[in-house]
Amino acid sequence: MKSKQIVKIVVDIAMTTVLLLLMTYELIGQVSHELLGIIMFVLFILHHNLNSRWTKNLIKGKYTALRTLQTVLVVSVLFSMAGSIFSGVMLSRHIFSFLPFGNGLSFTRNMHMLSAYWGFAFMSLHLGFHWNMMMGMAKRLTKNSSAMRTWVFRIIALIIAGYGVYAFVKRDIGSYLLLQNQFAFFDFEEPILQFLLDYIAVMGLFTAIGHYTFGIIRKCKGTKKQEK
Repeated sequence: MKSKQIVKIVVDIAMTTVLLLLMTYELIGQVSHELLGIIMFVLFILHHNLNSRWTKNLIKGKYTALRTLQTVLVVSVLFSMAGSIFSGVMLSRHIFSFLPFGNGLSFTRNMHMLSAYWGFAFMSLHLGFHWNMMMGMAKRLTKNSSAMRTWVFRIIALIIAGYGVYAFVKRDIGSYLLLQNQFAFFDFEEPILQFLLDYIAVMGLFTAIGHYTFGIIRKCKGTKKQEK
């Protein structure tokens, strides 16, 4: 495996880890949350630099349904990230507290809420769209595979996604996505590990949705080619 590919994998794993930790908000403290926000920004820039070839080819070639959906998803991630960064800086009480922000606090808080939760959903879907590629890398590393192991992984994924549905409802994430709740509520007596496991399951749910959406569209495209 090429060194650049290894760096990409490391950056993507780091982004996923930081994203999950960012969702804990107050559970890890405001200073830690702001520091993680800066780290996410740096990783995001690095991720796009490592994938600059995709950006250069953005206006080239034909746009199929799959490519259009992928592009819309990437742009959605970009806008949600920009919204999180901008609103995060304005809401900062520690690292960027020296900046002259203070007006429109309610609007900024709502922007941060929407950007954070939709960004979480969009990035998880984006991960699902590239799941086949990551599984392909894993197979090349292990150099062997079996039908039984494939089905074991599928069953595990199904269990995670199923629990993700429960966690989505339990954590009331839908109300945050629709801004029905303007404040995130946390149980400070709850172990942070339980919180993270629930959000990992929700991420798994969105990743599964992205993965199977990608597969269905690609399969339909293949069927159309055969019909021609």
